[in-house]
Amino acid sequence: MTDWPAVLVVAVIWSYWMGVGVMIVRVHRKTRKLGGLVPEQSLERAMWLVWVPLIAAWLALPYLALVRTHAPLALPPFVRVAPVYAALRWAAAGGAIAALLATSLCWSRMGTSWRMGVSKSGREALITDGLFRYVRHPIYALSMALMACSVIVVPTLPMVAIGAVHFVLLHLKARNEERHLLSVHGAAYRNYVARTGRFFPSSRPTRN
Repeated sequence: MTDWPAVLVVAVIWSYWMGVGVMIVRVHRKTRKLGGLVPEQSLERAMWLVWVPLIAAWLALPYLALVRTHAPLALPPFVRVAPVYAALRWAAAGGAIAALLATSLCWSRMGTSWRMGVSKSGREALITDGLFRYVRHPIYALSMALMACSVIVVPTLPMVAIGAVHFVLLHLKARNEERHLLSVHGAAYRNYVARTGRFFPSSRPTRN
């Protein structure tokens, strides 16, 4: 019997990272830069040493859960015998698709300002509309949502472990980028921070 929630999540994860590849190529063609693919900061280089194998595991583990029959890579038995959890997995698969679509909108809005890492050599535009109107890091928030959906659909111990590391890395990366953007954009970014949340909308009213 085909495990469709897991199949959908595998397709979404691979589509997500193919989308990242497309953005790298797009930015390179228009700016002749690598879009942060090669980290310029020592902190980001250190994070990359963890992030690259983490991404590889994120791509591989959900697929392995479909084809393996033994722990720790196979799906736990309860995911198929508990009706409530089966429904939750379908909801998470739908959430993963929604996260991918919303991320695509953010990528499109950023255009050539999109970066995987902090750029010391450029002064990218400060984008404050679209989903960026409500949160400072919508792409990271959606990446965390996609990871959470992945863990719900594939609740193996290795997936839970890489999910936890992923969340920690995104918090560190978001804080690092905020320090950089504050140094580049000054008061404009300070005002933006004051009216938005990092990953969730702020309770303060938004305004341009």
